[in-house]
Amino acid sequence: MRQRWLPSPPLSLALFVVWLLLNQALDAGTLLMAAFLAVVVPLLTRSLRPANVRLRKPGVALRLAVRVMADLLHSALTVARLLLTRRTADIEAHFVEIPLQLRDPNALAMLAMICCLTPGTAWGELSFDRSRLLLHVFDMEDEAAFITLIKTRYEAPLMEIFES
Repeated sequence: MRQRWLPSPPLSLALFVVWLLLNQALDAGTLLMAAFLAVVVPLLTRSLRPANVRLRKPGVALRLAVRVMADLLHSALTVARLLLTRRTADIEAHFVEIPLQLRDPNALAMLAMICCLTPGTAWGELSFDRSRLLLHVFDMEDEAAFITLIKTRYEAPLMEIFES
């Protein structure tokens, strides 16, 4: 019964809290609207979410989260340095095609978020058969090294977390 009315309790809780924070009030109307959104939005968006997630290796997930945060900071500083010290014509932006072994839709969504949040990269396209990822890279020095970096730093841990 709970699963029928609250298909995603973490999402419901997040919506409830965000609504309260956005309104900066705890009156009855705000609480009622927060509860309404916390129930209705997950029900309406149930078909948009990938399959349920079963986190297999929380330690690997924690290490990946720390690595991603460090990489985000490093990448932001690198992109800022490049923008401040190079002329636009000297920046080597490229599209890179990365072969993927990752197939789990939740893992692919995580990889998309990592790539889109990292300054200097943008998710371009995922092939129909999910075997190749096209990424736009702000400044490409060594394509093979970049492909290896994505596969070892992000794809391998995501496979371990979601597919093993």
